[in-house]
Amino acid sequence: MKLHIVPARTGVDWVRQGIQVFWRQPLALTLLFFTTTAAMSLLSVVPLLGPVIALALLPAATLIMMEAAAETSLGRIPTPALILNALRTGRQRLSALAALGAIYAVLFLLIIGIASLVDGGQFASVYFGAEPITQDMAQSGGFMGATWIVMALYVPLSMLFWHAPGLVHWHNVPPVKALFFSIVACIRNIGAFSLYSIVWFGVFLGAGVVVSLIVTLLSVAGLGSSVVAALMIATALVLATMFFTSIVFTFRDNFEPPQRQQEHHPEVLE
Repeated sequence: MKLHIVPARTGVDWVRQGIQVFWRQPLALTLLFFTTTAAMSLLSVVPLLGPVIALALLPAATLIMMEAAAETSLGRIPTPALILNALRTGRQRLSALAALGAIYAVLFLLIIGIASLVDGGQFASVYFGAEPITQDMAQSGGFMGATWIVMALYVPLSMLFWHAPGLVHWHNVPPVKALFFSIVACIRNIGAFSLYSIVWFGVFLGAGVVVSLIVTLLSVAGLGSSVVAALMIATALVLATMFFTSIVFTFRDNFEPPQRQQEHHPEVLE
């Protein structure tokens, strides 16, 4: 396995490729993303262990969307059955993916714990749905400080896990090594990832402006709030799906493709 160093402009290509692949199968990809996130949300409401299990499933959910984008790139419809079949790569790799999930949950909870030292656990209560956010809470220095801490610490956490699911799945890399290779790849290609983030921010911002204008027009036309809410939810869902669809292309350009005879469909990674 070899790490590739790519030009900064490649970050724009990742965004473009993710959007293009999404529009090949927009309904199938959006439904798959919705189903995955809905399952995690349902798990998170289970007392005590539910939120932890939901956090631990995030690397697997990311890999599912990477597989879905790969299938779509090859002209296939990314059905749940097809994705599950693609994930059947042996007990060792599934165990490694589960280990990644456990590590992610522990590290994320550690970040929440550090933030709780600043605001007494308010951010944690809001994040896990124990209490709603209020205006006074949002304006308090402790809550804002905790929010900035979580945002700052989540950046290196996301870099650790960005490529890790793909590395354990396609390259059979042990979990700890996968985390190391992932953050090294992100750092070595920081220019491309920075541009990738900036372009996605622009896409989300532009979509938000367009939706805001449409919402204003719908309100003037006298349409109900339910229509407006549905439009906003649908837009957010589509944007999130497009973003997760683009992740596989960052992986493809950062690492050499797996050996063809050993993998399910390495063609998309070449």
